[in-house]
Amino acid sequence: MGWSPGQVHSAAATLDTDTEAWVASQVGRALEAVFEAVAATRADTAALLARTAAQGRRPASADLAALRPGLHQRLTRQELVSGVGFVAAPGLLTDVPAWLEWWQTGADGDVRPLLLDLDPGHSAYSDYTHWDWFALPRDTGRRAVAGPYVDYLCSDEYSLTLSAPVENEGRFAGVAAADVYLRHFEAAVLPLLRRLPRRAHLVNARGRVAASADPAHLAGSLTKGPDFGDLLAEGTPAEHAGLRLVPCHGIPLVLVLA
Repeated sequence: MGWSPGQVHSAAATLDTDTEAWVASQVGRALEAVFEAVAATRADTAALLARTAAQGRRPASADLAALRPGLHQRLTRQELVSGVGFVAAPGLLTDVPAWLEWWQTGADGDVRPLLLDLDPGHSAYSDYTHWDWFALPRDTGRRAVAGPYVDYLCSDEYSLTLSAPVENEGRFAGVAAADVYLRHFEAAVLPLLRRLPRRAHLVNARGRVAASADPAHLAGSLTKGPDFGDLLAEGTPAEHAGLRLVPCHGIPLVLVLA
């Protein structure tokens, strides 16, 4: 017995939906390993801040040196991670107004610290609180994907930064974060996007394109659409102005199909 046109269309739609879900889950898996490094840094930092609080004192920048063995390990073990660390909220530390306990891999694979002048009197980088990788976790209480953007702060590379809020005694204390070079992320996800039957790209909560197999939406550009942050919070696929929107299984990216 043959299928009617309606049955054929329904079967094709189901197949497309299954493919979308599979691609979204694979993108999620690619970045979940990076978020595991962020989560480990977050846990180590929260434990360190709890210890200083139990000693009846506020932390200083020297206390954050205790994070370094874990940071070094994550850099050497996580393939996509190019930089990782903790970025303190202004006023958290007793001896400096701002601080990045940040380590990254060099071109030759060596692990090295990021050394920045954060003196507000003459440093363009002294106020990092407006960057999405800091502001989104602070304002939403959730983990975030920022970028892609040219990371003048750390590497001068086109990058994504994945971050999550760190709390100390119930208050926001800063963010744990990890950098991923965009070229490495695209190498991981573009083969997936190209398997879809429709032109596809990935956007973050701000609607910025993180990777694209659609020439109409280049990486780094902004996508017009609904509130992608609300869509990510709901976690269910949606339709908007002819676009199919599929959240990536717990990762703060949305798969957009034109």
